[in-house]
Amino acid sequence: MAPRDIAALPDLLHDRARAGPVRTERPVYVDLLPPCNSACPAGENIQVWLAHAQEGKHEVAWRKLVEDNPFAAIHGRVCYHPCETSCNRANLDSAVSIHAVERFLGDLAREQGWLFEPPPVRTGKRVLVVGAGPSGLSAAYHLARRGHEVEVRDAGPEPGGMMRYGIPAYRMPRDVLRIEIDRIAALGVRFASGHRVSDLEEERREGGFDAVFVAVGAHLSKRVQIPAVDAGPIVDAVSFLRGVASGQPAVIGRRVAVYGGGNTAMDAARTARRLGAEEALIVYRRTREQMPAHEEEAADAEKEGVRINWLRTIKAMEGAELQVEVMELDESGFPQPTGRLETLAADTVILALGQDTDTRFLRSVPGVEFESDGTVRVSPSLMTGAPGVFSGGDMVPGERTVTVGVGHGKRAAREIDAWLRGVASVRAPKHPPAPFELLHLWYFGDAARRRQPELEPSRRVSDFGEVVGGLSDAEATFEARRCLSCGNCCECDGCFGVCPEDAVIRLGEGRRYMFDYDRCTGCRECFEQCPVHSIEMIPESAERPPEAFVAPEATADPQRFAR
Repeated sequence: MAPRDIAALPDLLHDRARAGPVRTERPVYVDLLPPCNSACPAGENIQVWLAHAQEGKHEVAWRKLVEDNPFAAIHGRVCYHPCETSCNRANLDSAVSIHAVERFLGDLAREQGWLFEPPPVRTGKRVLVVGAGPSGLSAAYHLARRGHEVEVRDAGPEPGGMMRYGIPAYRMPRDVLRIEIDRIAALGVRFASGHRVSDLEEERREGGFDAVFVAVGAHLSKRVQIPAVDAGPIVDAVSFLRGVASGQPAVIGRRVAVYGGGNTAMDAARTARRLGAEEALIVYRRTREQMPAHEEEAADAEKEGVRINWLRTIKAMEGAELQVEVMELDESGFPQPTGRLETLAADTVILALGQDTDTRFLRSVPGVEFESDGTVRVSPSLMTGAPGVFSGGDMVPGERTVTVGVGHGKRAAREIDAWLRGVASVRAPKHPPAPFELLHLWYFGDAARRRQPELEPSRRVSDFGEVVGGLSDAEATFEARRCLSCGNCCECDGCFGVCPEDAVIRLGEGRRYMFDYDRCTGCRECFEQCPVHSIEMIPESAERPPEAFVAPEATADPQRFAR
C-alpha cells in the first residue's frame, strides 16, 4: 500500500464504521390517493373525515366532510356510494359502510344544530344560480363560503329540485332536506322560489350579477305514443312523483304498470304500492344486467311486491289490459322484437323512460352551444361559450345523480371564483392510487360490516316512513375504524418500532414521522412493516422523491389528497 493510502486508512475505517453498508435506496413517507376518494363524484376527502370519526371527533369529521359536500345527511341516504365499490376493504371482508357513517355525521349535525362557518371576507361579487337542485345548491354553498353574494332562482315552489320532488319520502325525509337547505340559507344565500327564468341576459343585467351558474334539472319526461282504447290513465313518472311529493291526490288504479328500467321507474312503482295499488309491475325491454337502475333499487322494489317483466315492451293498452311484446337480445346485446305478444293486467300506466332538461331560455344567449343530445356544451371549466355563464348538473353530459350534481356545483364554484378574480384555477396534483396488493394485511383483522336497520317489507308499503335507519354512535365509530387508511400514514408506530438504527423520528400526534438519513441504512424494514403503504423506497441517486408522492411533514391535520 502506498504511503498516502496508509495515511488515509484511519479516516477510511472511521467512515465505514459510521456509515455501515452502502445505502442504495432510501425510504420516504408518501401520500397516495385513497380509492374511495378517487371514486367520489362529490370530491370528498373521505379518508380524512373517517379518521376523525374513528377517534370520536364527530364535529371535526363533519366539518371536514362539508368542506367538499354540504349534504352529509342527504348523501348518507340517497348516494349510491361508488366509493364503497372501490373500497380496498371489500377484498378483505366487506367494504367500509362509508355512506352509513356519513349519514350518522349528518344526522348528528342536525341534532346538535351545527352550522357552517361564515366566510371570513366578502368579495363584493354577485353570482346568480339558476336551479335549486343538488348542483345549484352545491355551487351556491361553495360560492358563499368563498365570500361571494349568491342568489338562487328556481321555478319550483320550494328549493331542492329532484331531491324534493323526485326522491320519495321513504328514501329522503323532508325534514332532513329542509334542515340541510336552511343551513345554506344561513350563510346568506338568497332564494327566489317560484321564479322561472325566461331571459337570462336580462336577469343578469338587471340583477347586477357578475357570473351565472345554470343548473336546471331534468324535469321534462320523455314520451312515447301507446295506442289506447277505452283505457285508464297514462301519466309520466316525473309528474306522478312530483304530485305525490307536493301532497296532490294521485289518481291510479288497483293494477299499475311502470314502463322503464331506471331508478325513477323503481321509485314510481314503490310509490304506487304505498298509495294503495294492489299490484305494481315494471315493464322493461332489456335484461336485469342492462337496466340503468341500481341493483339495490330493483331488489328493494321486489321485496315490496313489485314484479319486474324483463325483455318486454308495451304495444297497446286496451281497457284494463296491456299488450306487451316479448323481446330478445341480438348478438350485440340490443333488444329485438320477436312478434310474440302477452297480456298483462293494468289499469294505469306510468311512463318512466327518461328525462330531458328545458334549455329554451339559453337558446337566445349569444355564444351558448348545445350537444346533439340537447345538453349544453361547456369547457373543462364548465363555462359555456358565453363569458361568465357556467353550467352543470343535468344540463351537461354525464351521469344524472345527486352526487354527480353536487360535484359539478363544487367544481363550478371553484372555476367561477377563479374567473371572478381573474386568475387561473389551480387543482391539486393527481396522486397515484393505493392498490390493495400493496397493503400488508397482517395488521388488519376481520371485522364484519355494521348493518343499518330496515323496516320489514310488509310494513314498508303501509306509509311513506323511512325504510332504512341509521347507525348508533358505537356502530358508526366501529365502522369508521374498519378503514384501512390506504396509502396514508395512520400513525401505527410500526416503522418507529421496527427500525434497527433508530432512524425514524416520531413527531407527535397528528404530525406523523420523519427519517434521519444520517442513521438510515436503507434496510427496508420500515417499508416492509408499514401496513398501509405510506412508505416508498426510492433510489439513493434520486435528489428528491416525485412530487406526486411527497407527504407533508409536521402538519397538525395532515391533508390526505382528495380529487
